[in-house]
Amino acid sequence: MPSTSTTRRRLVATGGALVTAALGGCSQPFTGRSETGSRQLALSLSPLDGPLRERYVVDLTKTRPSWDEEAFNATLNGSTYTTQYHTPFFARGDDDPTYARRNGTYYHLDSHVVDERTVTHPVLRLYEVGRADDLETIPDHVSHSSLPEADQHAVQIAHFAARARGNVGGVPSGLVERDGYVYRNDDAVSASELLADAGPSHVEFRDTIYEVAVARETFHEAVYEADVDPVADADAEIETILRAELLDARVPREELPAEEREILREAMGESYRESHPYSSAFDSLLKRFGHWTYLDGNVEKDSGVESGFHRRFLMYGDRYFTYTLRFVDETTAE
Repeated sequence: MPSTSTTRRRLVATGGALVTAALGGCSQPFTGRSETGSRQLALSLSPLDGPLRERYVVDLTKTRPSWDEEAFNATLNGSTYTTQYHTPFFARGDDDPTYARRNGTYYHLDSHVVDERTVTHPVLRLYEVGRADDLETIPDHVSHSSLPEADQHAVQIAHFAARARGNVGGVPSGLVERDGYVYRNDDAVSASELLADAGPSHVEFRDTIYEVAVARETFHEAVYEADVDPVADADAEIETILRAELLDARVPREELPAEEREILREAMGESYRESHPYSSAFDSLLKRFGHWTYLDGNVEKDSGVESGFHRRFLMYGDRYFTYTLRFVDETTAE
């Protein structure tokens, strides 16, 4: 369903056995890779079964959260549907398209900011006192399991922030906020024991005692309005739209020399790697994929080059694939 995510696209890779038939080509191993240098550029390839619409056209009656279907139905009926704290149709991420189909018509689902509201929310922060079995004097406290469900969830999130203070590492993205947990649901606030004026001063969670601190703080929050636009009336039309929106490269199989097909076959198995300067076959593939900047030996300092895993889309022959390009150490095991 619709989500926030930092990656550009996220798709589950399917089995490798299907790709051997799809890629075909030369059966002899290609030995054109360079062995110079300790850093290598690794290409990994994963097949996608079926059309793109199977992944990007969602059935809102079978997904969660429920407000996506509410937003869709309300907007189609001519009403204005707004949300705070989250965007309508959010679960796929800011950069992923989301579409729905109703009565033979495909709709693009989106949202835009229409207002801002200043509100006050309680913020729960936890401060570690110590392990219960190590403390000489254990302060009066409540157990995590005895709290209302909303408080249990809040403690689980706030403990991540408490655990991370002063330690190397971080906290789960999108969960911890302002070094704790923000109560935004009115029902959760009303049911909370931790937020009560005479609420407990300490809580036990996973055998650790935490001091409870509650503050009521000001937030400036965007108001989002759902946006639903008809874009296609046939399967072929929506597939064309998705190809135009998603594909980074299209490579006709019949245009590839055997050496380049063999590189793609090996990239499907685990990954294909070369050190700079690259072989003529790998050089040619990078150009076909549109990644000219990777041909520079000092590429990591060039603009437009991403670090880490960034999944891209490829149409090779008549099949879809995702692929990644990343720098690895020559001795790194895949």
